[in-house]
Amino acid sequence: MKAVNLEKPFEIAIKEIPDAAPKAGEALIRVRAVGICGSDIGAYRGTNPLVSYPRIIGHEVVGEVLSIPENKRGIKAGDRVVVDPYLFCGHCYPCSIGRTNCCEDLHVLGVHVDGGMSETMTHPADMLVPLPDGLSWELAVMAEPLTIALHAIHRTKLSKGEHFVINGAGAIGMLAALAAIDYGAIPILVDPLQARLDHAGTLGVKHLINLSKVDAIEEIRKITNGRMAEVVMEASGASAAIRNTLDMVSYAGRIAFTGWPKGETSLPTTLITKKELDLRGSRVSVGEFDEALELIASGRVNVMGVVSKMVTLDEVPEMVRELSDHPEQYLKINALVD
Repeated sequence: MKAVNLEKPFEIAIKEIPDAAPKAGEALIRVRAVGICGSDIGAYRGTNPLVSYPRIIGHEVVGEVLSIPENKRGIKAGDRVVVDPYLFCGHCYPCSIGRTNCCEDLHVLGVHVDGGMSETMTHPADMLVPLPDGLSWELAVMAEPLTIALHAIHRTKLSKGEHFVINGAGAIGMLAALAAIDYGAIPILVDPLQARLDHAGTLGVKHLINLSKVDAIEEIRKITNGRMAEVVMEASGASAAIRNTLDMVSYAGRIAFTGWPKGETSLPTTLITKKELDLRGSRVSVGEFDEALELIASGRVNVMGVVSKMVTLDEVPEMVRELSDHPEQYLKINALVD
């Protein structure tokens, strides 16, 4: 079968590999759509220290079940599913309290183990989520990135009427803004790229701040009538943006750190104490797939508004190179698998 193989950094190609063969407890899945994520670009560039090579990339995967053993959800052959790509040990402390996304030995598809950019794949039978009837593959493949945005919203307990600053108008930041609108919150999207902000405006995000043109802190102060934002999500991974969250957030506010910085960031703990802030890491997702699928199927979150391009599996290597060289030109690229 065909698979997108990353032999080593900057060496990516379609490769013929043996057909997937399920082990005990695993389902066999015909892959129907996959998404290209920022983590795939990091793997391509060799900047993610967690990636080992060679590696089949891809953790945003939907498909049709070809065979499956007995499982908790009663999924059977022929069912359409989304893959939960976060493999956890089940016995460490985080797993014991249900926070499997921060398992001490977490393995992510396409990073620590081979992913789903292939014609078929195997996956633990209990880590599949059934798709709503009639949901297209193009829409369904956006469930995993939406769960990342939802996890930050859940970690900060975002409520109706609260101001929600989002640093970074990439795919995750954009999805967070759209989900926040559904929650009844007031998203404020901050980014240096005007084209991305303009696009967010067409999707219904009203408060847009280009930090390369204006003082973002002062703009947030005006929008919030001096209070600053009750909740801030850092989705860019830029050190300056991480530091700025402490100035953007209100007293007694909450911050979710979703972006992955390239190095350490110095934060003034006096300000954290003075404002009595809640700083929360927000890593991948846990238990958010059902909500994400419902939001997508109902049309309450317009995920296709975040998709820049649909391609074929054969075109993925070229698109990974293109995303690496020109990330500012795209939000999200997904692929349909014949």
